[in-house]
Amino acid sequence: MPAILLHLLAAALYAGLAAFFWRTRWRGAVLAQPLAGLQRWERAVLLAALALHGLTLGQEIFADGAMRFGFSVALSLMLWLAITLYWIESFYARMEGLQMLGLPLATICVLLPALFPGQHLLTKADSPAFRAHFLMAMLAYSLFTLAAMHALLMAVAEKSLHKGRLSPLLAGLPPLLTMETLLFRLIHTAFLLLTLTLLSGVFFSETLFGKALSFNHKTIFAILSWLIFGALLLGRHLYGWRGRQALRWTLAGFVALMLTYVGYRFVLEVILGRVA
Repeated sequence: MPAILLHLLAAALYAGLAAFFWRTRWRGAVLAQPLAGLQRWERAVLLAALALHGLTLGQEIFADGAMRFGFSVALSLMLWLAITLYWIESFYARMEGLQMLGLPLATICVLLPALFPGQHLLTKADSPAFRAHFLMAMLAYSLFTLAAMHALLMAVAEKSLHKGRLSPLLAGLPPLLTMETLLFRLIHTAFLLLTLTLLSGVFFSETLFGKALSFNHKTIFAILSWLIFGALLLGRHLYGWRGRQALRWTLAGFVALMLTYVGYRFVLEVILGRVA
């Protein structure tokens, strides 16, 4: 099947599900909305979209026997992993509101590699050290993406509750305290993976290139995001940070993390027109 067709089919499934959930979950009176989570056929369609999305990623990243990775594939992979984790999490917790954020974003991101096909060729991609570093980095990115979506959803829910309004979308969410617990569970796991990513980055640099990790802007933003999330977790443990303060720190750390690789590659590939 042609690559562009896979992109379009995956995007169509994501967009179709988003439209269906909007009509059946997020419109009308609150009491008229179903309280059940994802139905079996809805899980199956979402799984099919994820499978097609995964196929597009395999074709884009491992084209011509090499490993290529640019800003468009990075965003696509992050959303694919985030939606996959959401699909798994939906068996244990109802987070219906994430569909509002995740599915439209996934629709856009699955098309990005087709719209911006030039990808950076990764060197030393066959090294086990590099593969471990890459896997941990992408898992950290995807978990922080999921955490950022949780934070945005919590901010909307908290604002709506203060105004005394309860939309159909928010009616299907767990209590804010439950959402906050889940948010910090995500951040704890992602922070551990980010820590391992930074440590493996030092090891990878010294092992393959014989020099310490370069302190370029990518490294600086990676360390900055690590410090922000570390401060958030420390503040949570020592001072009980929660609510808007925790949400602001979460989103600030996520923005810094996006500037680490995605922002850097976007400037090079789109603004400057450089793939190497």
